[in-house]
Amino acid sequence: MRFLTSDSVELFVKIAGRGRPCLVVHGGPGAGSYGLEHLGAQALESQLQLIYLDQRGSGRSASSPRRAYGLARQVQDLEELRQRLNLPQWTLLAHSFGGVIATAYAQRYPSRVSGLILVNAVLNPTASLASMVHYGDSLLPAAARPALPATAPLPQRFGAVMQALGQQQLAYQLQYASDTAAARAARVVRQSPGNHDFAAHVFDFADYGQDYAPATAQLPMPVLVLAGHDDFTAGPRAYQAFRFPRQRVLLLPGRHNLLQEQPAQTQAAVRTFVAALPAVR
Repeated sequence: MRFLTSDSVELFVKIAGRGRPCLVVHGGPGAGSYGLEHLGAQALESQLQLIYLDQRGSGRSASSPRRAYGLARQVQDLEELRQRLNLPQWTLLAHSFGGVIATAYAQRYPSRVSGLILVNAVLNPTASLASMVHYGDSLLPAAARPALPATAPLPQRFGAVMQALGQQQLAYQLQYASDTAAARAARVVRQSPGNHDFAAHVFDFADYGQDYAPATAQLPMPVLVLAGHDDFTAGPRAYQAFRFPRQRVLLLPGRHNLLQEQPAQTQAAVRTFVAALPAVR
């Protein structure tokens, strides 16, 4: 379906599966939901009614003519969609950068969230960016490392490291333990070329540079945290800063895409978590 927001931005939405409604909040920023759907989430459709949303300026959704990509606006899109679908509550399954948006939504609308599933979640984008720069730089041969001072802006250092990793064909190691897993993911994502306008402007918004982990201590809903032991994208120990009062943390072997890398264990954990959630009010 196509969903028109209150500020007239057309968003792509796909609903599949059966059971408890669950919104898929993709990462990127700006990656779109197609890759997440076809690299792990589909297997959960036997127990969950998954609502795949491409955020504004992402994937198969339109751009905002006014570049309205702030966090409050992304959160409002989610709430407008919930109202459009006439759902009293839903569960949120968020991957990577989607953790920021899902957590902000849960802060704004806690009574609408029956549970949170955070997969390789980023709640402190600045710290995660620094982790990628540090680990990415360590992967590079000394001669290929960017000659940027440590005082250079973090986005600039990140861009330089990513460019160097691409030239050395090492970029996959930031997110995957093997080049075969990375190649499969790349093939899938190429099947649905997407909009990257949100990604191009995300650094324009100060609210994406904040640390949202401390605020999790005030969120009462059940939370399942799935973390990769060697996730250098979110940060290898980023999950240790989460303070949800009712959280369960499952640390698994792997990097930044556990739904793809550890399908059996992640699917079992999600199904067990969902089965224990209270009935939707």
